Amino acid sequence: MTSQPKIDPSLRSALMERPDLLLEDQDLMRALVAANERSMGSNIVDLRGIAMERLEARLDRLEETHRSVIAAAYENLAGTNQIHRAILRLLDPTEFEPFLRDLGGEVADILRVDCVKLVLESTDSAQDDPAVARLGGVLSVVRPGFIDSYIANGRSAPIRQVTLRQMEGGDPEFYGEIADWVRSEACLKLDFGEGRLPGMLVMGAEDPHQFTPQHGTDLLAFFAGVFERSMRRWLQ
Repeated sequence: MTSQPKIDPSLRSALMERPDLLLEDQDLMRALVAANERSMGSNIVDLRGIAMERLEARLDRLEETHRSVIAAAYENLAGTNQIHRAILRLLDPTEFEPFLRDLGGEVADILRVDCVKLVLESTDSAQDDPAVARLGGVLSVVRPGFIDSYIANGRSAPIRQVTLRQMEGGDPEFYGEIADWVRSEACLKLDFGEGRLPGMLVMGAEDPHQFTPQHGTDLLAFFAGVFERSMRRWLQ
């Protein structure tokens, strides 16, 4: 063969010295494979090329899955750290009123929710307690049976410890002035022990995607368990 190479000599020399540069560039390799297929003509089927395309598609899917798994792992780790920080803050107060005020303040900030309310079932006489009036921003006292009714929301499904849902607006009884822009909430049912009426933690968020039924509930269930045990010492 007497034809001279048409490629620039300096570029050709560089590629001859580092052929791996071609192999590492996916777009360039695709262009070379396509040029090779065109040179063979339209009446020839390149099975190797078809197999390579399928392998590339599978590799792309595996890489995407890998990135999704890593992102989910980091998100779960961040969520775990967030719950741990909230629990440590929850355990700091040594008096009941600061304990509840922190729930609607620093604990809510750590959890990145717009509102946290503690709901307690009790008799009518308890609703007139001055302490309830002072803590109205974070504490609501309701009639017996209200919590299960609120969580069920008209459905007959079993009541779970943690219920996550999206909504068009929150209950004004809990959220007050911000009720209109609450778009998702977490309801954590609380068991204070035998012979005591149940309670509930309600967390409201403006973000409609913060609490959805598709999210896991393990961390919130753990938070609810710690809160239950903390409340029992105040209820003795």
